[in-house]
Amino acid sequence: MLAHARAGMIRAMQELRIQQHFIDSADLYYQVSETLAKPVDAAVQALLASVTGGGKVLVAGVGASVVMAQYLSNLLVGGFERERPGLPAVALGGDAVWALAGSDEAGLSRQVHALGHAGDMLVVISALGEEPSLMQAVAAAHDREMTVLAITGGTGGSVARLLRETDVQVCVPHERPAQVREVQLLVLHCLCDGIDAQLLGEQEPM
Repeated sequence: MLAHARAGMIRAMQELRIQQHFIDSADLYYQVSETLAKPVDAAVQALLASVTGGGKVLVAGVGASVVMAQYLSNLLVGGFERERPGLPAVALGGDAVWALAGSDEAGLSRQVHALGHAGDMLVVISALGEEPSLMQAVAAAHDREMTVLAITGGTGGSVARLLRETDVQVCVPHERPAQVREVQLLVLHCLCDGIDAQLLGEQEPM
């Protein structure tokens, strides 16, 4: 009987813990909505300027952010919520050949040097902005006269300190990587929605 009561108490505590995750995320979304609106809009304009001017978008991440980089590339090429022509975007580091050639920290920067040109855009995604490979990729993009969009968290880290005035930073002001990535996912959706709204016009209400 005591064991059953203890199990019930543990489950109740776990449910409260899960609810708290949702509450904390909702609070963070609300807190950063105004702060991030302008930089996200600036990112939309920069991406549009690149792709409508004949450029392409190279997207890079490290660790868990690799999946987010691939996701953004897929949304740009395949579309978000409406049909439109695909936009030229490539997620770096996902190809087996590149994995063999770029297993060290310079792998991403070599890809940027090989694929990037003036007018292209590099998007780097990181929870903390401290990955040496992303820092080298940003430097390579500048060498190729590309614009950089850094989607980061915390204070932006070392990646933020490399950015130029012509670059764009969308920084989620939070130190917990899991919650930073939650907001970054919404940022990716906002970018794609903003691009679609300007290319296709405002969507009619459902």
